[in-house]
Amino acid sequence: MKTLQMQSCVHPEGTIECAFFEVDIPDPKEHEVLIQVEAAPINPSDLGLMFGPAAIDSAKPGERNGYPSVTLSLPPAALKAMSSRVGQWMPAGNEAAGTVIAAGNAESAQAMMGQRVGAFGGEMYAGHRCLPASTCMVLPDPITAEQGASCFVNPMTALGFVETLAMEGHKAIVHTAAASNLGQMLNRICLADDIPLVSIVRSSAQRELLESQGAKLVVDSSTDNFNERLFSAVAETEATLAFDAIGGGKLANQILMAMEAAAVGRAGGFTRYGSEEMKQVYIYGALDMSPTTLSRGYGFCWGVSGWLLVPFLQRFGGERVEAMKQRVVSEMTTTFASHYSSRVRLTDALAIDAIQQYGVRATGQKTLIVNG
Repeated sequence: MKTLQMQSCVHPEGTIECAFFEVDIPDPKEHEVLIQVEAAPINPSDLGLMFGPAAIDSAKPGERNGYPSVTLSLPPAALKAMSSRVGQWMPAGNEAAGTVIAAGNAESAQAMMGQRVGAFGGEMYAGHRCLPASTCMVLPDPITAEQGASCFVNPMTALGFVETLAMEGHKAIVHTAAASNLGQMLNRICLADDIPLVSIVRSSAQRELLESQGAKLVVDSSTDNFNERLFSAVAETEATLAFDAIGGGKLANQILMAMEAAAVGRAGGFTRYGSEEMKQVYIYGALDMSPTTLSRGYGFCWGVSGWLLVPFLQRFGGERVEAMKQRVVSEMTTTFASHYSSRVRLTDALAIDAIQQYGVRATGQKTLIVNG
């Protein structure tokens, strides 16, 4: 059978194009299922594949294969960095929810026949998707496709942060862009699991939102006393682990400085090579595309590195990952509930007005693509 699918391609003249194609969908193999996609969220990672680092205001409408398309201009440096993508059309959409309409002969696949499932495996901005049953999560009644569409990326990432805390022996977490859907989930997890959390936001409205949900330590980076309040929160929680969705700029550096100052205080004062407590910042997002600036004023026991969900899950082991999935399913409408600021039909998702709305990488902005 054929289905409509959104794809993105970098062109050699310095543009990136998003368009629709009619593609063949194979019959499911033994351990696979065929899903009729009903809802799929647009996450920041999806925008990265769709549009790369292109400025949304450079978007120009077009048409390809009888459907709307859009082309954006890439800066020369970005084109060089994305050279391996030139000429390659890549399907978009990390996760979705829908109904299984065909299944392979394996028991695990047959068990999902006719069920509504959440799925994670790419190529989800489409009418249908065939993929391994192991990448799906059965959604019990009365969970809707909209409620289950975001059951993988944000929930499993938030749980992954908590698992990282336990694996590495930290006491508390610092999280940036903390008023996001993911940040609100992490706050609910930490409250339930009694894990100290320092939430960094960028406005008083975001601070009030998190505090209304029970967050105990929310620090607004737009205030004049941000560094002082950050140090106070880090010292109170003894946090030595941070997850940064911003990426660029000085925020990671400010977090490390606060961690070091608090650690030196606990150690009783100055040491030549800084504190011996390991301080770790994981960058997992790129809301700011500028370089990450580090002053290195925090001794030698520190690290800044990337954190990605899929490699983490692959290292973590199947049994624990299944336990994480079960927690997501059981708390789908509470801890892991997602909220959408807008909805758009698949065939309208590349209209300029829609792109200008969901293409802005801002806290509180989350769009759901719907079929039907």
